Amino acid sequence: MNLIKKMLVAPTAVLALWAVAAQAATDEEIAERLKPVGEVCVMGEECKGVGAVAASAGGAARTADDIIAKHCGACHTPGVLGAPKVGDTAAWKARADAKGGLDGILATAISGINAMPPKGTCADCSDDELRGAIQKMSGL
Repeated sequence: MNLIKKMLVAPTAVLALWAVAAQAATDEEIAERLKPVGEVCVMGEECKGVGAVAASAGGAARTADDIIAKHCGACHTPGVLGAPKVGDTAAWKARADAKGGLDGILATAISGINAMPPKGTCADCSDDELRGAIQKMSGL
């Protein structure tokens, strides 16, 4: 065996042993790794886990100010890339007039526009939360 092959055998063997050891060894570990992310609930049937999801999603409701501070303010406070600034009612009104009112701005916010991704950076915001944030930022 030449020298290069001898030098590659040991690291290859170590890597193979590590890969085997890193994998789940029991049926329970494999089942945990492969379990579904969620469940589908059918109306009229008991839905296990809904209470747990509701409890984890519960807590204090987010206010428009919370959403603006966490998700909207980074771009809409300084007006990054032409984003209408918080409190600039004239700029927001011009966009509302062009888009068909507040509902048009909301639809654009949900789908995204230019450099703004869908729902801004608040993927888990409801439509009502987004509407409240838009109303607060725009003054409309």
